[in-house]
Amino acid sequence: MKIAVIGGGGVRTPLLVNGLTDSDLPVDEIALFDVDQARLSIIASLAASFARSVRSYTDVRACVAGASFVFLSIRVGGIAARARDEAIAGAHDTVGQETVGPGGFAMAVRTIPHAVEYARVIAREAPRAWVINFTNPVGIVTQAMTMATAARVIGICDTPTELFEDVAHVLGLDSSRCDFDYFGLNHLGWLREVYCDGEPQLPRLWQDQALLTRIYRAPLFDPAFLQTQRLLPTEYLFYYYFPKAAIENVKKAGRTRGDAIAQLNDQLFRDLAGGGADRRLVYDHYVQARSAGYMQIESGASQPIAPPPSAALTGYDKIALSVVRAIHFNSNAIIPLNVPSHGTLHDLEDHDVVEVPCVVNVNGAHPLNVRRVPDHARDLLVRVKEYERLTVAAALTRSVAAAERALTHNPLVAEPALAHRLVGALQPLW
Repeated sequence: MKIAVIGGGGVRTPLLVNGLTDSDLPVDEIALFDVDQARLSIIASLAASFARSVRSYTDVRACVAGASFVFLSIRVGGIAARARDEAIAGAHDTVGQETVGPGGFAMAVRTIPHAVEYARVIAREAPRAWVINFTNPVGIVTQAMTMATAARVIGICDTPTELFEDVAHVLGLDSSRCDFDYFGLNHLGWLREVYCDGEPQLPRLWQDQALLTRIYRAPLFDPAFLQTQRLLPTEYLFYYYFPKAAIENVKKAGRTRGDAIAQLNDQLFRDLAGGGADRRLVYDHYVQARSAGYMQIESGASQPIAPPPSAALTGYDKIALSVVRAIHFNSNAIIPLNVPSHGTLHDLEDHDVVEVPCVVNVNGAHPLNVRRVPDHARDLLVRVKEYERLTVAAALTRSVAAAERALTHNPLVAEPALAHRLVGALQPLW
C-alpha cells in the first residue's frame, strides 16, 4: 500500500508516519511532497527515523501516482500568513483565529484554489485513492474539493473525538461502549447526548456543576451557561458565544496564537537543522509545547493547558489512522468526519459538508442521520453554512464583491462596512 502526503513538510508529518509505521496496515511506501523542498528535506529526514518506507518527491504527480490514500495537509503562505490574518482581524476588533471569523475566511480563500487543483491531480493520477483532508478550515476546504472535483474526499478533525473522550473520562465511562449524539460543522459542533449501555449519561452533568467544570481544560464556558444550553459545544464555539472575551484576552496577551506557533516553529527547524541534538527528543518537546499553548491565549488561562487524559487516543494522526484502517479493513467503525450531508442535517443542502458521526468501511464514510437540532444551535449552524457556501464561491471566482458578501454573512463580522474594510486589508495576502 502506498500512502502519499501533500504538504509533507508540515510539522504533523512525523506523527503521522510514526502512527502508520506502528499500525497493522500493509504500508510499502509513505510518499512525501511539499512545495517547500528545503523544509521537506528536514521533516522527511526526521520522519525517516521512524520508517524506512519514507520517500520524498519533487513532483506531486509522481508522489500521488498509484497511492491508495492521499493526505492533504497544506498551509498556503505558511504560519506567517496566519499571524498576519490574525493581526489584521485584531486591528479591526474582530476575532483573530485561523479557522473562524476573518482569519478563517482569509485562510479559506487563499487555500481553496490550491486544494482543488491538488484534488484534480489526485483524481487523474490516483482515481481510486481516498483523499484524507487535514487542511484548515477543514469543512470549507473539503466542501470546495467535493463540489469542484471528482476526487473522493473525507475531511478529518480531532476536536469532536477529543470532546467525546474527555466527557467519557469525566463521567467514568469506557468510551468504546458509548454512542455519541453529535452534530454540526467543522469547528461548530455540539454534543447532545452520550449513551452507555443504552442509557443517556449527560443528565448527570446538567445536575452537577463541578463535573461540568472538568469537561474543558481551558476556562471557556461557565457551567451555568452550559446548563441552559443542554448541549456541550466544542471549544471553537467559544469564539461565537463570547467573541468580546476572546478579543480582549488576545489583546492582554499581546500576541496571537499564530505568533506563538511561528516562534515555536522557528525554534524547531533551527534545532532540527543544527544537528547534534536528539531530533526525536527535540520534536517531542515541540509537540508538548504546542499542545500546552492550545487555547491558552484566547481563553485567558494563566498557565499552559494540561494535556487531556485522552491524549494517547486523540490527535489528527490517530483520527487519520482510524479512517484508513476502517476503509482498508472494511470495519464499519463509527468516526465523526466531514462529509457531504446527503440529507443527514435536514436544515442544510445535500452537498453541504457537515461534521457528524459516520460509518466507515471499504465504500467510504457514510453519515448517520441526525434528528432535528435545537433551535438555538440551528440558527447559528444555518448562518455559518451559508457563509461557508459563499466563501467557496468567492475563492473559486476570485471576486472581491463575492468575498465581501461572504464575509458579511459571517456571524463574527455581520456588518457590510466592516466586511468591506476587512477584505481590503486581507486581499493582498490571498
